Amino acid sequence: MAAEIAPRRATLSDVAQEAGVSMSTASVVFSGKTKVSDATRDRVLAAATALGYTGPDPMAASLRRGRSGIVAVVLEGQLREAFLDPVTIPMMDGLADGVASLGAGILLLRDDPTEDGASALTTAPVDAAVLIGCSTRTRSSLDVLRSRGLPVVVIEGDAGEGIPRITLDNREAAAEIARHVRHLGHTDVVAVTLATDSRRERGGISPDRLARATVDVTVDRLGGVRDVYPDAPAISAATSSIDEGLIAGRALLGDPASRPTAVLAQSDLLAVGVIRAAEEFGLRVPQDLSVAGFDGVRVDGIGDHVLTTMVQPAVEKGRAAGEQVARMLRGEPAASLHFTCLFRAGTTTAPRRP
Repeated sequence: MAAEIAPRRATLSDVAQEAGVSMSTASVVFSGKTKVSDATRDRVLAAATALGYTGPDPMAASLRRGRSGIVAVVLEGQLREAFLDPVTIPMMDGLADGVASLGAGILLLRDDPTEDGASALTTAPVDAAVLIGCSTRTRSSLDVLRSRGLPVVVIEGDAGEGIPRITLDNREAAAEIARHVRHLGHTDVVAVTLATDSRRERGGISPDRLARATVDVTVDRLGGVRDVYPDAPAISAATSSIDEGLIAGRALLGDPASRPTAVLAQSDLLAVGVIRAAEEFGLRVPQDLSVAGFDGVRVDGIGDHVLTTMVQPAVEKGRAAGEQVARMLRGEPAASLHFTCLFRAGTTTAPRRP
């Protein structure tokens, strides 16, 4: 039995002929780059509907432009974590807004190598890339992008000279929330940090481990706390999650003799986990333990409490990165931009009890 031949896809030329207009007139109806009369537009669209024509072939259009219409976003670690992170999600929304003027899509990629040891960016059909942070692994992705001559923007990381950066006042913001806790009279303070490197090991952060740290956000936020509390101990979580905050909180609060009176967590999710650990040990927040976070995201699981935190402009960071990508793809110079956080006093911190 002979195989059925698929019907030919209607072309723009077919639509123009059906509508009785030139190819150029039919083209501008779909591109919207030039105004045409309502009557002509309606005639072309009616012809397209009758022929089943849905618009220009995106593959053909990308070949003519020499572009794929895709911007890569390179994330460290598992992609599923990105969809669970209440900071990454709004940042991605902002980034999509920023590249909207290009009509571009976004492709999420991990920064670890494929099975053959190559980076996924080596052959990925993308026009530009946004790197989230710039750890040791992410820098190898940067090398690939540079070798391909693709525009790159980095969010909260340092990719070196000439790479536009979208930065946040992590150190200054962490110091501000530490000063708030000091003003409340707390002297026994512990920091619960994000991961220090790609190994994501839990545990105390010694001077040697801090010297080897590759995650700028972690280092900067801890630096801010130690600007106020130079001797504050720190314990690292594996990821930014409530479960990891619970693990860290259990480790810190289990021994009544060594319990701190305040915990400064590097994310709101970690802070919520610490609060749950405190509840397990029968501690009241904030009467027995003050807890502060970082990010300013909406989190559940702390009852009527409002978390004391630093609110960061996640959407604006993403939008800024997307706009700089769009500028570079239009042949315009890009710029590095710096954002600041806003302190929000909640109900999870209070004066230290005598």
